[in-house]
Amino acid sequence: MNDNILRIAIQKSGRLSEDSLKLIKECGIRFDNGAGKLKTDATNFPAEILFLRDDDIPGYVEDGVAHLGIVGENVSEESCKDVDTVHKLGFSKCRLSIGVLREQEYNGVQDLQGKAIATTYPRLLEQYLKSHDVTADIHEISGSVEIAPSIGLADAVCDIVSSGSTLLSNGLKEVETIFRSEAVMIASKHLSPVQQDLLDQLLFRIKSVQVAKNNKYILLNCPVDAVENITKFLPGMRSPTILPLATEGWCSLHSVINENEFWENIEKIRQAGAEGILVIPIEKMIV
Repeated sequence: MNDNILRIAIQKSGRLSEDSLKLIKECGIRFDNGAGKLKTDATNFPAEILFLRDDDIPGYVEDGVAHLGIVGENVSEESCKDVDTVHKLGFSKCRLSIGVLREQEYNGVQDLQGKAIATTYPRLLEQYLKSHDVTADIHEISGSVEIAPSIGLADAVCDIVSSGSTLLSNGLKEVETIFRSEAVMIASKHLSPVQQDLLDQLLFRIKSVQVAKNNKYILLNCPVDAVENITKFLPGMRSPTILPLATEGWCSLHSVINENEFWENIEKIRQAGAEGILVIPIEKMIV
């Protein structure tokens, strides 16, 4: 095999696959991912992309067949494979939760003592129960976990939850969250120096894309004597850029503001004298 490229394993279908491909493309890496392909080569970066079952990805990375993998953190932790988690990617967020029948009284995790719980994540469930000194009968099943209580297979379930609607539609209520997950990038522990350098390059691109998504470029006009007050709410990357306007006593102020701070500060900025405020998405941001 070629040791001068990165083989990146991603889920072959589903939302995680779509988000992973989108991220790779946002990093400026071009490739053809036509329908049915199991492998494709990047055209402008030394990488191959493998399309695999998500449950298989940690094993492929541990064995070195793939150098990197993008998987749900829950899948990686459940697999217990000897890989490095090199970066959290911020998408495909969900939680692993325990659900019981809606009409069932529930007072706490001790209520699960001696109960039968159906799950596709037996290791994570066992760890959680053990941490609370609870012993339960764990039934490992591969799919349709939510129907287990209604057909008498189990008293409770432990499954991935995003909105909770699937639990509700199957007559269940969410009672315990045992693990919070998002997409992560995992790496083999046996990368060559060339592959490690390529991984560092890829992580640099990913972080630049992530930082850009969390920030906005803001432009505004304001009186010169209001600049000091306004800049209290616009620290920017170092400090705002201030340019004079043709109108005497006025200037244009350019800065970067974190998405989470925008709505909290925008009214304060306006009240301090800012006018003509423009907020623009940032495609890439190198810090």
